[in-house]
Amino acid sequence: MPAVSFQEVAKTYTGPRGRFQALSGVSFDIEQGEFFGLLGPNGAGKTTLISILAGLTRASAGRVTVMGHDVREDYAAARKALGIVPQELVFDPFFSVRETLRIQSGYFGVRNNDAWIDELLENLGLADKAQANMRQLSGGMKRRVLVAQALVHRPPVIVLDEPTAGVDVELRQTLWAFIARLNRAGHTVLLTTHYLEEAEALCHRIGMLKQGRLVALDRTAELLRGMASTMLRFKTDHALPAALEPQARVTGRIVQLKAHDATEVEQLLAALRSAQVPIEDLEIGRADLEDVFLEIMQGGALAEASA
Repeated sequence: MPAVSFQEVAKTYTGPRGRFQALSGVSFDIEQGEFFGLLGPNGAGKTTLISILAGLTRASAGRVTVMGHDVREDYAAARKALGIVPQELVFDPFFSVRETLRIQSGYFGVRNNDAWIDELLENLGLADKAQANMRQLSGGMKRRVLVAQALVHRPPVIVLDEPTAGVDVELRQTLWAFIARLNRAGHTVLLTTHYLEEAEALCHRIGMLKQGRLVALDRTAELLRGMASTMLRFKTDHALPAALEPQARVTGRIVQLKAHDATEVEQLLAALRSAQVPIEDLEIGRADLEDVFLEIMQGGALAEASA
């Protein structure tokens, strides 16, 4: 039995401008104990899919189950099996951190939960904030409390929707160390993130959405192996030759160029020398998940093969 199953899930919104297809026939399973990454650009349908999983949005078609429980027909059991960390900072301003977690425990009928609450507070760096009112916390601390709320009833399935957006490096490291520990203990994790280096480091398997459709689904290692090209990375303050501009990915001073073999690397370097483009910090490495993601989102051959 999969931990989460999406079967031909579709969602259509109707508004003043007509009908909008947010999801179209999305089908995949997440196995128990898996760390699964769901990636896609803004508007691809990730949050809509998670909202359907959480019971906040009703699918127009298809079926979704959590630990075998249908999210519509057996919603109480399905929601009890889920712990969701949302993108937005949502909190009750009238309670302390510990009171917030005790109340959240009560929603799921969990009694005498203080030992686990103490462990959560310690592992998420909140022990010294246990008696603080939620209004007194910084944005990063509030996000830590959201993570604790999602975990307080020990759900077998943990959903992290952009959990590290706008947070500091310390929280990222603390969060991932704790979540990785829970995953090793058997918890299933579904992650959406725009930090692709996190997904590459953490996720066993990855699915990618584009315009409401699943366009890639495979083990992380297989996706990277499918994009076996070499990446030439360097820094420069000068414009690239016109012939290289269409194939270059430029981020500030950093330029990345794809090459399939050593001969092509030499040709790229020769073109840069010929155009008198000075370069710094030259690196030659393998493609990473960001390269795979861009290739798929831009409709390259890898997207067709993965789909």
